[in-house]
Amino acid sequence: MTLLQSQDGIQYFTFEHSRDYQQLQFKFLDAVESMDPNNIVALLQLNPYHIDSLLQLSDVFRIQENQEMARDLIERALYSLECAFHPLFSLTSGTSRLDYLRPENRAFYLALYKHMIFLEKRGCPRTALEYCKLILSLDPDSDPLCMLLIIDFLMLRTREYQALLQLYQDWEEHRNLSQLPNFAFSTALSHFHLSKQEDMDPEESDKQRQKADLMLQNALIMFPGVLMPLLDLCSVQPDAAVTSHSFFGPKSQIGQSLALAELTALYVGRTYNVWREAGVMLWLEQSVREVLRRVDAKDPLVEDYQNKRKQRYQSAPRNIHRHVLLCEIKEAISSLPLEVTNQPVMSFDPLPPLDSVISYAQPESKSPLWVLSGSGLHIYGRAAIFHEQAIACKEIFPFKRKKP
Repeated sequence: MTLLQSQDGIQYFTFEHSRDYQQLQFKFLDAVESMDPNNIVALLQLNPYHIDSLLQLSDVFRIQENQEMARDLIERALYSLECAFHPLFSLTSGTSRLDYLRPENRAFYLALYKHMIFLEKRGCPRTALEYCKLILSLDPDSDPLCMLLIIDFLMLRTREYQALLQLYQDWEEHRNLSQLPNFAFSTALSHFHLSKQEDMDPEESDKQRQKADLMLQNALIMFPGVLMPLLDLCSVQPDAAVTSHSFFGPKSQIGQSLALAELTALYVGRTYNVWREAGVMLWLEQSVREVLRRVDAKDPLVEDYQNKRKQRYQSAPRNIHRHVLLCEIKEAISSLPLEVTNQPVMSFDPLPPLDSVISYAQPESKSPLWVLSGSGLHIYGRAAIFHEQAIACKEIFPFKRKKP
């Protein structure tokens, strides 16, 4: 890692590949093109800390549901990257930047993201939240992995309700967070949980509850397509008055754009568990009834939000597609547009930026990459190629699978 420049208290770094590592990278690309996992295993046998090989093989083990080995490979990749840190690079100051446009930097982003997901699955949401903040701090303006789509979920998991509302307040003006379904619903849920805290003043509790009611109603009016999939995943049978109403019926899902459907499926698939509490579900039921009353009363806000939905969600930016590819949520992946599913997707570098800064020439691809299936399968990128033959990896990385 080298320091590129320092400006206004912000330091810009980049990883650099030595000449030997460049040759190793070319060998890795050839191994991927061969569609034979043994070639990557052989590469790692001679070079046990090659980053992209570790990331690629980790996906193979994850697909085989060997989470322990997949985590170990990601941790090994992080250790290798940490050994290359510049002395001035800081993980905690929030003033160190890495440009995602440079291919050499992307492995660090991806390793941190995958490590964060493993932490959350292991029941360590607070640690996962800190990693989420770290990834966001590396490039908060571009947010190449779109961490704003998951940070609210991690804050809800860790009960950082006030911090979530503060983030929303600070960033809403220049990032338009209210246009994201996850923030529209999660901020309302934060106000609701704050109103239930025992040490809160009764008057303040009432204010929090009023804010929660209004924000949830507005979120349901803006994103009506969230309700039915959410209730379905929560195993809740909605009232007939809700299912028969055109506002929340099948039309709400069919009528939304592909970009909005992608955001909706991502939010519902990731956060439905936080809505399963009995008190939360009762509050949601009350809000739905109030929304239907406002719709039937021709509330002007309903038509206003309908027009905004048609204007704003024409297409999703590339970083959102990249986030969906990494999220492993079937419903969200199946909602990706054809321009994404019909193009090559590499698991060690999903959807690289179109304006990448290439520091050294790479060999041209000689064979087609694997294409992400639009069927909703969460096996994506080249990792899927190695699914059948990944058992050969045991020869290099022996392990015992634990009984469920």
